Amino acid sequence: MLRTPLITGPESKAFRGFSIFRVRSSKESAVMVPPILSLALPSETGRVLSIQSHTVQGYVGNKSAVFPLQLLGYDVDPINSGQVLNGQQLWELVEGLGANDLLYYTHLLTGYIGSVSFLETVLKVVKKLRSINPELKYVCDPVMGDEGKLYVPPELVSVYREKVVPVASMLTPNQFEAEQLTGFRIVSEQDGREACNIIHAAGPSKVVITSINIDNNLFLIGSHQKGKGQSSSQFRIVIPKIPAYFTGTGDLMTALLLGWSNKYPDDLDKAAELAVSSLQALLARTLKDYERVGYDPQSSSLEIRLIQSQDDLRNPEVKFKAERLN
Repeated sequence: MLRTPLITGPESKAFRGFSIFRVRSSKESAVMVPPILSLALPSETGRVLSIQSHTVQGYVGNKSAVFPLQLLGYDVDPINSGQVLNGQQLWELVEGLGANDLLYYTHLLTGYIGSVSFLETVLKVVKKLRSINPELKYVCDPVMGDEGKLYVPPELVSVYREKVVPVASMLTPNQFEAEQLTGFRIVSEQDGREACNIIHAAGPSKVVITSINIDNNLFLIGSHQKGKGQSSSQFRIVIPKIPAYFTGTGDLMTALLLGWSNKYPDDLDKAAELAVSSLQALLARTLKDYERVGYDPQSSSLEIRLIQSQDDLRNPEVKFKAERLN
C-alpha cells in the first residue's frame, strides 16, 4: 500500500499532512481504495485511540468504554491490551497505523495495564501522537487497585507517578489510587481536595477522584486547574451506596468523563454530573434486571447492562448535582 499526498479541502484543515486517500498498487495495476472517512470528514467531537483490556463476555475495559464514546459521537479505535501481548507488539501496531497515516487522534484513553514494559510503551505512544497532534488530550485511568489492595505489580506505581501523571491531561483515580500517586492518605474531604492539588502540580489540569469512601459516605471529588499556578475549581458529587459490586464501572466512568468533558471543556462540574447520572441510571437498571430474574445481587459481581442503557448514556437525566467547594 502506497501513501499519497493529502487531498486538501475545507474539511481537512485539522488533518493537514495526512493521506486520506490511499493507493493499492501492483505491477499490473494501481487501484484507488476508499478514504478513511473519520479522517476525511472528522466528527465534531473527536477521534479516540483507546488502549485497554478486553473480554469476550461482559463489559470491562474497551468493551465498557468504546460503545458509550461512540454513542456520544466519537470515532474510537480500540487496541485491546489483553490481545497485544507486550510493549513491543503494541509499538509495532502503532507503527503500522503510522505507516498508513492513521495516527491523527484528538484523544488517547488508557485503562488497565498489567506490565511496566507495556506502560513504558504507552508513554512512547503519547509522545508519538503529540508529535502529530500537539493538542492531543491524554485521559488516563491509572488502574492499580482498590480498597487498600494493589492488583498490578508494585513497580507500576512509580512509573505512573513519575512518568505517566506528568503527561496526562485528565486523571481519574479512585481513592486508593490517588493515595498511591500522591503518597497522601485520604481520610477526609479536605484530604481529597489536597490530593487533587498535588496531582495538578505534577501535570494534569483535570482530576476526578471517582470514588471516596469516608465514614461510609461515598462521593466524587473533581478539580479543574484552568491555568498553571492558578487555584483549582473544585466540587463534589454525593453518590448513593449500592449494596452490590459491578464490573467495568470505572472504565465506563472514565469514558463518560472524557466524552462529556470534551463537550464542556470549561465546565468539569457539568461533565461529571452527566457522567455520574448516566452511570447511576445504568446501575439501577442492572440491579433491577438481576432482581427480575430472581438473582441475589449481593451474591457475586454483576455485569452491567450497557447496551440496554444506551438512552441513559446518550441523554442522561441529571439527578446528581455538583456542589462547588471553593
